Amino acid sequence: MTHVEEELAGQPECWARAAAEAPDHAEALSAPGERVAFVGCGTSYFMAQSAAALREGAGQGETDAFAASEFPHGRAYDRVVALSRSGTTTEVLELLAELKGRTPTTAITADPRTPVMDATDAVVVLDWADERSVVQTRFATTALTLLRAHLGLHTDQVVADARAALAAPLPEGLTDRAQFTFLGRGWTVGLAHEAALKMREAAQAWTESYPAMEYRHGPISITTEGTATWMLGEAPEGLAEQVRATGGTWVAGALDPLAELIRAQRLAVAVARSRGLDPDLPRHLTRSVILTP
Repeated sequence: MTHVEEELAGQPECWARAAAEAPDHAEALSAPGERVAFVGCGTSYFMAQSAAALREGAGQGETDAFAASEFPHGRAYDRVVALSRSGTTTEVLELLAELKGRTPTTAITADPRTPVMDATDAVVVLDWADERSVVQTRFATTALTLLRAHLGLHTDQVVADARAALAAPLPEGLTDRAQFTFLGRGWTVGLAHEAALKMREAAQAWTESYPAMEYRHGPISITTEGTATWMLGEAPEGLAEQVRATGGTWVAGALDPLAELIRAQRLAVAVARSRGLDPDLPRHLTRSVILTP
């Protein structure tokens, strides 16, 4: 079993622990009414997108998400929450340094021995969800579970769905598809982007991701026999029928969308294996992006 497989299999237990510990971190994660920005890079950026949509949708206050390198320094926030598994990502550390003393910051990380510990005002350490793999799975979903629980949006059913996502077989024939598209709505758009990233990282697969309503505005033109379109969350009316009419495979998400992401993670590993690739050794990637002058 690869590191990726071991780590994605541990997600239900990690999610349950994150939900239980969320009240301990309430002050660091944000207060209702605050204007908050979530930031990250790669997978952490997509989790930031989902967290921002969840928080604003829950009526907790205006909330944005940015890639750390694209943070708008002309805007004022009551708190910036940075997600960084490694605690060493250059863009995140540079942003936190620039905000020091001006804007309260919180970092959610997996490694308490890294520079992020001194770069931020508050830290939430999820070291028990850390990973050996380059391809990130359980830390990202655990951090998002922590934030969902903080907002009162996590239930025991989510953990049950995570276990179901690990146990159920994947839809037949998917590993043979030449192209994959993941779709989301609202907070699940970030999950769709993350599912596509997993496919690119682990399996070098041609993969795209979009807000579901945008799929009709051009991207559906590539859908045909040999492609698969996977919906994370509730699909717009009529979209499944439109995809099937092209000859493409439609995959409906029946579980909690975060649990559906586990299924997409499993698909990425399965496609990698079918192509003779090692998902623990993604091409051109390292665990953390550290830029040198």
